[in-house]
Amino acid sequence: MASFLCYLMSTRLLFILLLFHALPTNCFSSTQPLCHDNESSALLQFKESFDMNENACNGPFDYPKTASWKLEGVNKDCCSWDGVECDEDTGHVIGLNLSSSCLYGSMASNSSLFRLVHLQRLNLAYNDFNFSQIPNGFGNLSRLTYLNLSNSFFWGQVPPNFSELSKLSSLDRSHNFMLYLISLKSLVRNLTSLEDLRLSNVQISSPMLEILSNLSGLTTLHLISCRLHGEFPVGIFKLQKLKDLKVSNNQDLTGYLPEFYSSSPLKSLSLTGTSFFGKLPASIGNLDSLNELHIGSCNFSGLIPPSLGNLTQLTTLDLFNNSFIGVIPSSFSNLIFLNYLDLSGNQLSGSIPSSFGKLVSLYYLDLSYCQLSGFIPSSFRNLTQLSILDLSDNSFVGQIPSSLSKLISMSYLDFSHCQLSGLIPSSFGKLVSLYYLDFSYCQLSGFIPSSFGNLTQLVVLDFSDNSFMGQIPSSLSNLISLNYLAFSNNQFSRSIPSSFGNLTQLTVLKLSYCFIRSLKPSSLSLSWLEKLSKLHIFSFKGINLETEIPSSLANLTQLSILSMASDELTGQIPSWLGN
Repeated sequence: MASFLCYLMSTRLLFILLLFHALPTNCFSSTQPLCHDNESSALLQFKESFDMNENACNGPFDYPKTASWKLEGVNKDCCSWDGVECDEDTGHVIGLNLSSSCLYGSMASNSSLFRLVHLQRLNLAYNDFNFSQIPNGFGNLSRLTYLNLSNSFFWGQVPPNFSELSKLSSLDRSHNFMLYLISLKSLVRNLTSLEDLRLSNVQISSPMLEILSNLSGLTTLHLISCRLHGEFPVGIFKLQKLKDLKVSNNQDLTGYLPEFYSSSPLKSLSLTGTSFFGKLPASIGNLDSLNELHIGSCNFSGLIPPSLGNLTQLTTLDLFNNSFIGVIPSSFSNLIFLNYLDLSGNQLSGSIPSSFGKLVSLYYLDLSYCQLSGFIPSSFRNLTQLSILDLSDNSFVGQIPSSLSKLISMSYLDFSHCQLSGLIPSSFGKLVSLYYLDFSYCQLSGFIPSSFGNLTQLVVLDFSDNSFMGQIPSSLSNLISLNYLAFSNNQFSRSIPSSFGNLTQLTVLKLSYCFIRSLKPSSLSLSWLEKLSKLHIFSFKGINLETEIPSSLANLTQLSILSMASDELTGQIPSWLGN
């Protein structure tokens, strides 16, 4: 019985296999429909309405996508054209991505683009529409859910019928600097599906409106440099899905920060350059998803809340130019992913916490123009990613830690206008990535290390207003990239090495009052100056020359400021100064 059943089953399986092979192949596969002729024609007409201008190709990845649009050859189906997306079932064009496509020219109000009525996604960003107005025809594309016209050189008023695109979830018209919007309310009143709204650098003449608080699906709002005014609606901070809020550089926009709750998904908050005021609420530490906080150049005051140290996902913290007081919270040492910290221009007091050495991800640290005191922590040696360090205009004391020479990624270092004393560590000659180095207006002394001749990337080097002595190292003539060099107000005992004529890129050279008065005038040769033909500013005041104005200055025809005041100058004012 069992063998009979097995026979029946195998016979049935064989029958099914034979039937499968006998059926026509089109029963099991479908051919994607071709692009509709009227849509191919509309795309080609759109292509022909623009020039392929090299000046419109500005980015490294720009290329003319429409070059592949042809009705001949294997790619005659427009659904295969670069940047074109078709519906798999109907063949209608539903997506068009022509960003960075080198398009140049004006877009006409009757552009064939507006015949593509099935479009759902349209990206024309980073092209040059030659300051033409945005056509009303965009209002015909009623199925659009995504529209990007950013960085595209449009001009004039945003058409009012944009509000009819009620299905839009993403709208980006940012960085069209000559585009303006009369009423923000009239634009968004019907766009209730908006999730992403970007209008940065569009000039908006209306105030911030409470209506934005009703866009419950909003995840991104960018309104940077829009000339917004009035009070920022606090309800926007409470939108349950908002992740990215940027309204910076709107000087007349006021507001305050509300209490925050841990349910907020906010990742980026930028209020820099607005008139927001008040204290930072301690509850800001509840924004545990926050990556970036930019609130520089506002009117915030009070203490910096220690709860900021709870934001362990934070990578950027920008509090510059406010009126914060008190000490820097030691809890900042918890921000181990922080790579950018700017506290400059506040009224902080106390010393830099030594625990800052734990911020090993920092590449930018600006503590300038505060009222900090104490020593520069030796723990800074751990900040091996640091590229920019500005400690200027504080009241630090003691010596510059030699351990800073371990920060070999440093490119910008400013100690100016502090009260640092002692010697410059010779090991600073290891910081070969430096392009900016400023020791001016401190209380430093001793010799300038000859090892500084290794810093061949330097563009700015300033030793002025200290108590340096001895000889100016001839090795500094290796710094052939220097634009700015200052030695003023020191006590050097030897003249400038003649090899300084190698510094042919110098535009500013300041030597005023940099030598002791006992230096013999005969030793002060300036013949090397004639090679510095790019000098714009040359200061040589208080030098004991006892000679005529040096003829080596005759070649400095680019000078805009020349200062050589000296009681010992003799002779006549030379006629070549007229050049």
